[in-house]
Amino acid sequence: MTTDFRTLGVPAPLVAALAADGKTEAFPIQADTLPDTLAGRDVLGRGRTGSGKTIAFALPLVARLGTKLAGGGRRGGLPLGLVLAPTRELATQIATTIAPLAEAYGLRVTTIYGGVSQNRQVEALRAGVDIVVACPGRLEDLMGQKLVRLDAIEITVIDEADHMADLGFLPGVTRILAATPEGGQRLLFSATLDNGVDKLVTRFLDQPVLHSVDEAHSPVAAMTHHVFSVEGVEAKKELVQALASGTSRRILFMRTKHHAKRLAQQLTASGIPAVDLHGNLSQPQRDRNLAAFSDGSVRVLVATDVAARGVHVDDVELVVHVDPPMEHKAYLHRSGRTARAGSAGDVVTVVMPGQEKDLAQLMRKAAITATPERVTATSDAVTALVGEVAEYVKPAPKEPRQQQGGGGRSQGANAQRKRAARAEREAAQPRADRPRRDRSGRPAAKQQRAAGSASGQTRSGGGRSATTRGGSATVYSSSSSAPQGNPRRGGRRAARPAG
Repeated sequence: MTTDFRTLGVPAPLVAALAADGKTEAFPIQADTLPDTLAGRDVLGRGRTGSGKTIAFALPLVARLGTKLAGGGRRGGLPLGLVLAPTRELATQIATTIAPLAEAYGLRVTTIYGGVSQNRQVEALRAGVDIVVACPGRLEDLMGQKLVRLDAIEITVIDEADHMADLGFLPGVTRILAATPEGGQRLLFSATLDNGVDKLVTRFLDQPVLHSVDEAHSPVAAMTHHVFSVEGVEAKKELVQALASGTSRRILFMRTKHHAKRLAQQLTASGIPAVDLHGNLSQPQRDRNLAAFSDGSVRVLVATDVAARGVHVDDVELVVHVDPPMEHKAYLHRSGRTARAGSAGDVVTVVMPGQEKDLAQLMRKAAITATPERVTATSDAVTALVGEVAEYVKPAPKEPRQQQGGGGRSQGANAQRKRAARAEREAAQPRADRPRRDRSGRPAAKQQRAAGSASGQTRSGGGRSATTRGGSATVYSSSSSAPQGNPRRGGRRAARPAG
């Protein structure tokens, strides 16, 4: 049975905005929660990944701030709505989902997260915003600098609360929630209530209405799981390249940042355009790579677990666990990048000799049934998953690196000014009239004076001579009764004669 948004009480401007994006029917988590959230009740939503939770809290957030809670002008640093997310990628994509809905009521949305300069975020806050989508760390920083206050928050949303608990963010989330008014509406979405999430619910949600869609961490019915066993490293490399060679979007998960970067480079060099996504990238690099994957410029994204919850891209047909994850939660969240919002998808786990037992335990905890199958890159099972093979894309030539450490030629503005000034001096004075310079750039006259002042001091055997004003020298030999000083310098300087 399908339910349209208008029937659920969603205001007409938001129904029109959803329809313009091709969204006309509500998913189960949306149909269950919207009547309560639109009425202003606190809600605890539990649902599997990819179930449509973002729209489920975006609609009441915008609808209530744009209608019942509207009124008064914007005030700098005093937002009305707050969404907390665990990662920068997730915060960005939540804001992208909310933005077209907020436009229907003229509401402003901004993001706050670390890894980038805070200047633009501060400017947006000072100009006045209605909804802030933030990661806890940077938001607390700005609160400490008195650049944002949460006194006026009417609705607070905590998304992926269990993931924030896994990352150790709950103490910060607790302090942020404590800074919001007690009477505000609070919506919390989490797959589980362990690791302290239940304490947040008890302390900050007022008689929350619980809505669960499927069991927590439940697998998706439209998702097909495969376990491909290979003989060794080379066979694994060939299999992964074959799985990445299709025409549709696919995400390959690695366990380490270094391996993710290297695999993306190897695939690109093999004619399969790929980008990487991991914690070593700056925020602009992350945004650029994710945008290339989202708009179809590249078909393959190689990621670590940083992207397991932060990537929400439609039409990902295949997820490959190149390195099996450490726990069943990570397996389900990685896999949840495909078969989203009712679409079908496939998940492949590549297993090496010696990994079978650990993978079997992981699959059992995740309630996944998949029979291991020994394959090669040309096996029928692999060919069926790959489908049509994409055309070879010639890799772009690498730009030569500028030599460092003195071998290169500086192109900075200061260096160019110095070179221009030197050229003018040389043009104004012929070479024959110019004073000679030594290798350090000093004129020869200065060099000769320096040499003359140094020629008065010589070393002979273990002794030292020092010139006096009269031109004579007092010599201390190793057998003389010279004053004893630093043994490495051969004694103190000779006393000058009186008169």
